[in-house]
Amino acid sequence: MGVTLDQIETRAAAERLTVAGGFHPVLEDGLGEGTLLLLAPAEPGFWAHLTASPEGRDGAPDPVDRWSRRVIGRLACDLGAKAKFPFAGPPWHPFYQWALRSGLAWASPVTLLVGARMGLFASYRGALLLREQIDLPKPTAQPCASCAKPCLTACPAGALGAAGYDVPRCHAFLDTPAGADCLTGGCRVRRACPVSQSYGRRPEQSAYHMSQFHR
Repeated sequence: MGVTLDQIETRAAAERLTVAGGFHPVLEDGLGEGTLLLLAPAEPGFWAHLTASPEGRDGAPDPVDRWSRRVIGRLACDLGAKAKFPFAGPPWHPFYQWALRSGLAWASPVTLLVGARMGLFASYRGALLLREQIDLPKPTAQPCASCAKPCLTACPAGALGAAGYDVPRCHAFLDTPAGADCLTGGCRVRRACPVSQSYGRRPEQSAYHMSQFHR
């Protein structure tokens, strides 16, 4: 008998990860037959777990990606699966498109991914490509359908909204004193999402990612 979704979720939970949807690849994906499962931070608790790890304490660059390679790589090895990462390339794996097929993430009103549990903090540390087809997490309804959509007007720089993301304008704003709140607490658009607010992501984690984005 092969591995089950419950068994994978239990293994992932031990590393403060969660199975955030998945799909059964088709021929056009070039992944072979089987199951692809997306792994995302399980909050609250992921950031404390990671920063207490060897990668989180050794002071070397890219602790989050190095931790992801080790932890998800080991999990894949134990399961006889292949590990896929959003930060490894070229060629780059299409995690955005994979997420849209997962049943648990959608394109938000501001074009960023919005997750069923993660809100606009949707992110993925990696994916597991299993040889066999197993049951998938049950899909849920898109949260934006019943939301007042505060994300559309939350950006103080007017850099992120229905028209998409003006990255240079965002960086220019972050260089000003008014951008300090975004740098230390995370993007206001992401924070405005009601689902994001119930996710339990630590401001320290958002500050780390902002520091990587706005070097």
